[in-house]
Amino acid sequence: MNLFRLVADLMHLASILILLLKMQKTRSVAGISFKTQALYATVFLTRYTDLVTTYVSLYNTVMKMFFIASSLYIIFLMKIKFKATNDPRLDTFQVQYVVGGAALLALIVNYTFTFQEVRRKKLLIGDCYENDGAS
Repeated sequence: MNLFRLVADLMHLASILILLLKMQKTRSVAGISFKTQALYATVFLTRYTDLVTTYVSLYNTVMKMFFIASSLYIIFLMKIKFKATNDPRLDTFQVQYVVGGAALLALIVNYTFTFQEVRRKKLLIGDCYENDGAS
């Protein structure tokens, strides 16, 4: 296994656990962008479509399942359990520009013009926009 991937996965895992612990401890989702969390869930659900068709390793499968489940759980907490503490007026993240820009670039920058390749490029480009600290 690649050491850098392991460290990155563990840091990502830690950040999700810290976010979940913060939400549970404060019983609030104030200051957390729902739009960003929805983008994360979308990225994980579409990026990991190979989960049902390709087995790489137990580690890979468990991490993918955790990322999907945790992102959906965060959305559940934001929209159902702690809905009263979420103020959508403060969520000014312009998601349409991220999705639109990623979709446009995915059509322009790809090796082959297949659905899987365009989808993959859109996700990679979308990740770059999404992780720019705007949320």
